[in-house]
Amino acid sequence: QLQLVESGGGLVQPGGSLRLSCAASGFLLDYYSIGWFRQAPGKEREGVTCNNSSRSSTNYADSVKGRFIMSRDNAKNTVYLQMNSLKPEDTAVYYCAAGVYCSGYVLYWDSYTMWGQGTQVTVAS
Repeated sequence: QLQLVESGGGLVQPGGSLRLSCAASGFLLDYYSIGWFRQAPGKEREGVTCNNSSRSSTNYADSVKGRFIMSRDNAKNTVYLQMNSLKPEDTAVYYCAAGVYCSGYVLYWDSYTMWGQGTQVTVAS
């Protein structure tokens, strides 16, 4: 069964950090472009960051550049999103996705794109 399983979300105070994990089973993440998205209440899903491969650079949305870092651990078949200096406006459900290619910081997605189930990140005092 092909699936992405996310973990690591939670409640954090402004200025705090969280690390999200996205573990793949049934396929190798190294063969895919990986993107992280988020969706805040009442808003559309937006791209946060995207990486084509472990050998290429990662692109970030301006809103998270310098604060978020995406990384891959091919041995664990897992990607991570390290989120630092979190702000209340970062509150959203975060999704990882595996697809064909990145268009800047946004993963191109279609019916073949694999998605994680989402994990809630809440930044509040």
